Amino acid sequence: MTFLVKDSIALVTGANRGIGKAILEGLLQHGAKKVYAAVRDPQSVQPLIETYGDQVVAIELDLGKPETIAAAAKTASDVTLVVNNAGVLRTAPAMDSSAVEALQFEMDINVYGLIRIAQAFAPVLKSNGKGALVQLNSVASLKNFAEFATYSASKAASYSITQGLRAQLEPQDIQVVSVHPGPIATDMASAAGLSEIAEPPSLVATAIIEALESGDFHAFPDSMAKDFGEAYASFAENVIDSNEMAE
Repeated sequence: MTFLVKDSIALVTGANRGIGKAILEGLLQHGAKKVYAAVRDPQSVQPLIETYGDQVVAIELDLGKPETIAAAAKTASDVTLVVNNAGVLRTAPAMDSSAVEALQFEMDINVYGLIRIAQAFAPVLKSNGKGALVQLNSVASLKNFAEFATYSASKAASYSITQGLRAQLEPQDIQVVSVHPGPIATDMASAAGLSEIAEPPSLVATAIIEALESGDFHAFPDSMAKDFGEAYASFAENVIDSNEMAE
């Protein structure tokens, strides 16, 4: 299954900065008709509206507030592509006193938020014909990094949910893509102390578009991610992409 970005109508969560902003701009550069910038504060999208005019529509959406997701799905009833980019990170090793609280916060946004997005928007995508759902996971979904143990756990869970969504949604002509960036030059990477090895957010946008148009489930955008992808390829092909257990 493949999806062409040209002439699509997209919604990107967390589109006002960082990776989300790069995805929004990449989609427009590749021919998307319109992109809903789904953010907690719609005013933060104003600079993008000034640049791209009515191709960008600000819409309120908070992954931790289900009512805003439901309202956004009603407003953006013409979407054919949903990119769930928004996420949170707390620097919490497993033995830290804040670990349980950190994981609860990250699970609510990174995992339950994904489920809320899928449940709200899958019917919209189906009603509009062939569509696509893209989830921003991480290389941390494949390997736990001790200093970000709770974040890694939440991303492993979101990757697992993404696999389940793929199995459920592809029969409805909804393509699902799981994106696994390494360190990307964003505020989150800076806060995590990864600025020196971080790569441009535009790589994520490019990887998403290529995966959509090639029909790939996994996307590994940057140098670290590509290394993970190469090491993971055999398992992904023989286990993740296999339908044997589902039959």
